Formats: sequence, structure tokens, C-alpha cells
Amino acid sequence: MMKEPINKFCPRSGKYVQADSLTTYRGHTVGFCNPHCSQDFAANPDAHPSDRAYFDTLLKEYELATELD
Repeated sequence: MMKEPINKFCPRSGKYVQADSLTTYRGHTVGFCNPHCSQDFAANPDAHPSDRAYFDTLLKEYELATELD
């Protein structure tokens, strides 16, 4: 079972992430609003630079926040 995703909203639609639409990116669980987008991203993350930029931003914010703790 995967951990909770780092995002609450789908990078493509802005809708809430669904439990059946999770995958991993850079060792973290990320989510989408439907399984098709999740599988599409998992198959080739490099083909989706806007999705990667969204997740990279969230990961950077997380890293900065943990440095302050």
C-alpha cells in the first residue's frame, strides 16, 4: 500500500486526488484524479513536464519546511 500522496489536487485538472490514481515520483507518492492520468504519468514522466514541475515545486516546499523545523 502506498503512503498518502504529497498533493491533494490533480496537476492536470485541479480536482481532488483519488485513492485509485496514485503512483510514485522521485520516491514520493503522487496522485491524479483518475487512473488513466496516473498510469500515463507513471509510464513516462519525462513526457509530462508540467506534471513534474508541479510535483517538484511541492517537494521543494516540503524540503524547505522541514529545514525550518
